[in-house]
Order: sequence, then C-alpha cells, then structure tokens
Amino acid sequence: MKQSLQLRIGQHLTMTPQLQQAIRLLQLSTVELQQEIQTVLDGNMMLEVPDEELPANQDAIDKKNLPADEKTSEGSQDLLPDELAVDTSWDDIYDLTPSPGLNQASDSIAPDPGSINSAKQTLHDHLTWQMELTNFSDTDRVIATTIIDSINDNGYLNSSPELIHQYLSEQLDNLDLDEVIAVLHKVQSFDPIGVGALDLQDCLLIQLKQLPENTPFLSLAIELVSNCMPALGSQDSTKLKRQMGVDDDTLGQIIALIQQLDPRPGSGVEETSTEYVTPDVYVNKVKGRWQVSINGEIATNIRINPYYQTLIKHGDKSTDTQAMKNHLQEARWFLKSLQSRNETLMLVAQEIVNRQHEFLQHGAIAMKPMVLRDIAETVEMHESTISRVTTNKYMHTPNGIFELKHFFSSHVSTDTGGECSATAIRAFIKELVSNENPKKPLSDNKIAVILGEKGINVARRTIAKYRESISIPPSSQRKRIL
Repeated sequence: MKQSLQLRIGQHLTMTPQLQQAIRLLQLSTVELQQEIQTVLDGNMMLEVPDEELPANQDAIDKKNLPADEKTSEGSQDLLPDELAVDTSWDDIYDLTPSPGLNQASDSIAPDPGSINSAKQTLHDHLTWQMELTNFSDTDRVIATTIIDSINDNGYLNSSPELIHQYLSEQLDNLDLDEVIAVLHKVQSFDPIGVGALDLQDCLLIQLKQLPENTPFLSLAIELVSNCMPALGSQDSTKLKRQMGVDDDTLGQIIALIQQLDPRPGSGVEETSTEYVTPDVYVNKVKGRWQVSINGEIATNIRINPYYQTLIKHGDKSTDTQAMKNHLQEARWFLKSLQSRNETLMLVAQEIVNRQHEFLQHGAIAMKPMVLRDIAETVEMHESTISRVTTNKYMHTPNGIFELKHFFSSHVSTDTGGECSATAIRAFIKELVSNENPKKPLSDNKIAVILGEKGINVARRTIAKYRESISIPPSSQRKRIL
C-alpha cells in the first residue's frame, strides 16, 4: 500500500483550564464563591486582601522600601546574611502569657454568637429531660423510655399501649397493661400538652382536659370531640348542630375553642437552624430608573501582592522564583475569571430588571412571561450560560429577595392576543383565595371562570396545578364553619 499525506481541516472546542475555572466560578453561589476565594487566598502567595488603611500608592511605597541591593542586582539575595541582627525579641513586643480572666484555649477575639450552631433540641430530648425530672420507679422509667422512643416528630404515639406492653413483657416480669397505660397518661401530661396521643381525637381531648374547668363551652367542646369527629372533619355544620342540639352562635363558640388547640403538638418543639440568603445583586430605583449593583461581599477586593510581584522582577532563575511566577499566572487567571463572573452576572441581572420592571413596581401580578432563551438572545450568550448565572443567585428587590430563576416562567395566552405569566396567575389565585368567603370557598372551576372573565384562559387542571404549587389546599379543605 502506497503511503500518502492528506490535509484535513476541522474545528473542535478545547476546554482550557482558564475556561473551566471561569465556568466553575460562574455557577457557584455566593457562599460557595466566598469559600472558593478563601481557598485560593490560602493556597496562592501572590493574592492578598489589602487593608483599608493602606494608601492608594502602596505599590510605589513597597518598591521604595525594597533594599537597595534588591533594586540593583538579580543575584543580590545571595549577599544577604543568614541571620539579621535585631534589637528586640518577640517577647519584648508581645506578651505570650494569657490573661487570668481569659480562656487559654480560646482566641483573643470572641467568635460571633450567630456563627455558632448549637445542638438542635429534638422532641425526644425534650421529653427525656422531663422524664429525668419525674419521680419514676425503675420499672416505670423503662416504660416511659419505651413510650418516648415510640413518639414521632408530630407528638403522636406510633405504637399502641398493647404493643408496648407485649414488647416490655419480654423484659419485665409481671408487667400489667394498666401500668403501661398509667405511665402513658403521665407522659401525656408532659410539655407540650397533647404529646403521646394515639390519634387526633385523643390529642384534642388531652388538651381540652388540661384547660381550667371554668373555661367557657369546655364541656360542650369535649362532647363534640368525643362524639362528633366525622362531622367536625367534614365541616358539616348542619349535622353538628343536630347532634349537639345547639344553635349557630353556640356552635361557633365551641369551634373557636377547638381551633385554639394544636393538632401537632410535637412539631413546635424541635429547633431548626435559620438559613440566611445573601443577595448577589441589589436593585434600586435611581432617578426613575431601576439600576442593578453587585453585592460588595462577592466583589471582594483581592489583588496581587505588589511586593511579591516586585521580587519576581528582581529575582533569579531559582526554583522559588519559578514557583512565584506560576502562582502569579494562576492569580491573574483567577482574578480575570472572577471579573468575568461579576460582569456576566451584572449583564444578566440588568436585562432581567429591564424586562421585569413592572414586577418591581406592582408585584407578582405584573410578572411577565420570560424564558432563558429571551435573555440569551439579548445578551448574546448560550442558554446554558444563563442557566448557570441564574442558579443559586439571588436579587434583592423592594418586594423581597428572589432567586434569579424566579423571574422565569411559562406563559398562557389571553383573549387579546397577549401573554400572561404563570407567576402572575399564581398571584391571581392567591389573591382570590385570600379574599374568598371561608364558608363558601372558590372551587378550581370557579377560579378558572373568574380568570376567564379577565381574559386569561386557563383550564381547571392548570388551576389545580398552580394552586398545589403554592400550597393552597382544595376548596373542601378550606371550608370553615365559622
């Protein structure tokens, strides 16, 4: 076979390390970006965060303060002695002996209390603590421990007293069911009231029996919960009045007393850590125009250390100098990628504000339909880039803090040939439900009819989907007797 040379022309995309770094920084959240910046600062000697007290001409000052031999010769560092003469010692300046009143294991600066995450208190811990304060016998303590272990996060007992008795009978001799029930009643008196109940009816009865005897309509409320739970659950006022033999006013007073009870007593005990959202951009109205500004916390004023940069210029070709050059190149790449991220974020955020300025003025009802492609075409970027920019990025507006993806939504056609955002439709549904008659709540079909009168054609199934997305129960569950 005869060998020959062929010339082929083609194109392929190469992901350089610089491009990979820029893409990675682009998709990081604010917290992740701050962590990444700190990691780079710790690993790259050429980067620093300048002190606010430093003058603007610090670079010139650093060059001026360089030793004369470093300014004149590249190999001048070989002339420096191994040990420089000093007039003072470290101990003369800093007292290393800790103060008597300070904890020797702690830093001189106390940590921010808000940054310390204390251990979360669970319902189990809360009940166990009360059990330890109760004068139980050894046997009763074992029973109480088993009961507490069987209580879920809402405060209900997952196992029946019979099952608990059967389980403990294998460990404790001559254990009676009545003893298990007695300990259960004791646990049910723990805080929060109603914990350890077998079901909703039992939970409400426990709470009602803990109220003072002179509470108005208490006996009637106990009777209603004991005998009329199915009618109470279905909000059937006619059946409740017939079974209880009361009028509308009295029934309203009874229902009002029951509504003061907690159907999930255990849910309010467990402590949850507060998660704070740091906005990436701020939106403010300046001279009648909405303007976007980047958060100063993510636009960290990091720079290349001018002193180390000067050392490279006057250094030799040693390994240390080459390492500093490599760090310098990586630092420049990182700063360029960080700048590119902020510029892209500002560009996309400003375009979002330009399109959704009515939302900033009037709220969610004025939200316009918008997809990623709309922004991508305007700023001349790929949709994947817009997706990275808007993920886990937040905007501070006069209406609150929203993720950038919040401003993107599908559309529904109107009778006038226009488009209505899905976010606006959810706002309409929320407004209609908030203003409805609780005795006759609006059905999904009725909401669709009302929106149709406004020119928004939405099917009943779509209304149900939007309603569920904003955690609004159906009309049967929103119905109130009062």
